[in-house]
Amino acid sequence: MKRFFLVVLAVLGFSASLPATLIDFVKVDNPGNPDDTLPGSPFGGVDYTFLISKYEISNAQYTEFLNAVAKTDTYNLYRTDMGSGARGGITRSGSPGSYSYTTKANFDNKPVNFVSVFDGLRFVNWLHNGQPTGLQTASTTEDGAYTFSGATTVGGRNSGARFWLPSEDEWYKAAYYDPTKTGGYWYYPTQSDTQPIVALANSVGDITNSGPNVANFNFGVDWNSQDGMPSTIGTAGSTSYYGTFDQAGNVREWTDSTSGSSWISRGGSWGDSSGTFKDSRNVSQAIQGGTTELNILGFRVAAAIPEPSTVFLLTGGALTLVAARRHQRATGA
Repeated sequence: MKRFFLVVLAVLGFSASLPATLIDFVKVDNPGNPDDTLPGSPFGGVDYTFLISKYEISNAQYTEFLNAVAKTDTYNLYRTDMGSGARGGITRSGSPGSYSYTTKANFDNKPVNFVSVFDGLRFVNWLHNGQPTGLQTASTTEDGAYTFSGATTVGGRNSGARFWLPSEDEWYKAAYYDPTKTGGYWYYPTQSDTQPIVALANSVGDITNSGPNVANFNFGVDWNSQDGMPSTIGTAGSTSYYGTFDQAGNVREWTDSTSGSSWISRGGSWGDSSGTFKDSRNVSQAIQGGTTELNILGFRVAAAIPEPSTVFLLTGGALTLVAARRHQRATGA
């Protein structure tokens, strides 16, 4: 399995010391795979190859986004629970027109939460548009992969989208499908048909019992004086066949699929009980209003081939493609 690398650097004012966050993608190939045959789960068939982020989008990555486009924050990309809630990871200071955002201590590498599906769609529009800085307009967050015509009115995925929220089928395939397995699909996104072991964590949220079938669910990760918390992305140690982390737990994840006027999220979370978590292919779907913002809900992103497997998001300056190469994949409160 291979990954694609694209490096995006600031043209103006770039230096090696600039802060950067990266999004690492894995390739989901085997196009034309069948849907899952599990009763109630006719999902997972995708007839094209695509990329999906290896990890959930982190507080650090979302903070870069906020500092680029939310100095006024017309469309409320920031929710105050991110700062006031013990399980949120981002604080805001200043006043409208000069807001600035910072990750809380020990939260930069935790998944962003308290985000609506519309926040996620605007994040991928920003990626599609080259991570510009400015007000929330068509050139930054309101057009690109998806076209907004108001705060919560948005069309489907546009042709030519470079980045997007994964569809339910794309998410499901990345989580459960394995072309080498009899039947094609695992019960859990850890390449296992056995319920994962409940994750435990240290005082900064790093999972301490990492292994091939471990997930953050059932309130096992306790830190920051809370019973049940988001954990450091990727530290569970278990992956899907394609190499994604945390689709089995940590936070649920928005997709760009809808059911009527509602939106679909998938996956397990730190707050799922052991009973709810059983046979996660059957129970991992949730249908809810697009404005829903919870401490158990975040997102990851997908991208088109041949978009790279690594995109650096840098503060300051215009952004441009400078190099591309292929690289063998290493294994409210």
